[in-house]
Amino acid sequence: MITVRAPATSANLGSGFDTFGAALARPADVVTVEKAETTSIEVTGVGAQYIPEDPKKNTVGAVVETLDAPAEIHIDKGVRPASGLGSSAASAAAAAVGLNELYDRGHSREELVPIAAKGEAVVSGVAHADNVAPAIVGGFTVTTPTGTHGVDTGVPLVACLPDVAVSTRDARRVVPETASMEDVVETVGNAATLTIGMCRSDPALVGEGMDDPVVTPERARLITGYDDVREAAFEAGAAGVTVSGAGPTVLAVCEEPRRRHIAAAMVDAFANAGVESRAYQTRIGRGATVL
Repeated sequence: MITVRAPATSANLGSGFDTFGAALARPADVVTVEKAETTSIEVTGVGAQYIPEDPKKNTVGAVVETLDAPAEIHIDKGVRPASGLGSSAASAAAAAVGLNELYDRGHSREELVPIAAKGEAVVSGVAHADNVAPAIVGGFTVTTPTGTHGVDTGVPLVACLPDVAVSTRDARRVVPETASMEDVVETVGNAATLTIGMCRSDPALVGEGMDDPVVTPERARLITGYDDVREAAFEAGAAGVTVSGAGPTVLAVCEEPRRRHIAAAMVDAFANAGVESRAYQTRIGRGATVL
């Protein structure tokens, strides 16, 4: 029996659509795997009632099939489904790391990324790795069809999760099919700035590079109160604010002494819009850990 903790993650980070990802120090899923003749899945924790336990409909089932590693699996959810914090990715990443070790498959962390991404296809219809990559390897990651590259960094963050749901499928439907050259150039420049900021652990540079004129404005319309929450975070000292993944979590990057003030301001702004929320004062942290 092996137990693995895999963190919540934030994908896109504004300017890095389907490419950038970051592991968060909290919250996290904890997954226990034990060898068995046939696979069974039990889910407890936050939002467990919305997660199917049928291996064919759960992200973990696809990982089991790919690794040929049947097991009794218990998923203790700490990352709420439909949160924009990589809930399905956390479970898939933890299962991939745990089953790889349990069955001694010998895959490296980087090799486990596309395996865990197959689980993402069960939820979103597409095997994107922008969430599973940081959930497995940790830190800030850049994932392309040729592989995953990452850097350890400790940039402080606030992730404010409103009590509403935005499905990944719905969020993908609003993504524009075209963009002007001006917007493309702006996005590339911002993404490069954010990457340098991550390498330097510089919240100001990371925040400067979060702006995205193409995808984020469309997804923000799906989140009640987003504009007010974004403004409140900046007024409280945030260096950058964007939609986390598909949403509805709103992510703010900041200097560590400002986290508490920013978290309170974001929760208050959502409340003023008639939406309850919870703010995680966190930072970019480690990937999946065998407990």
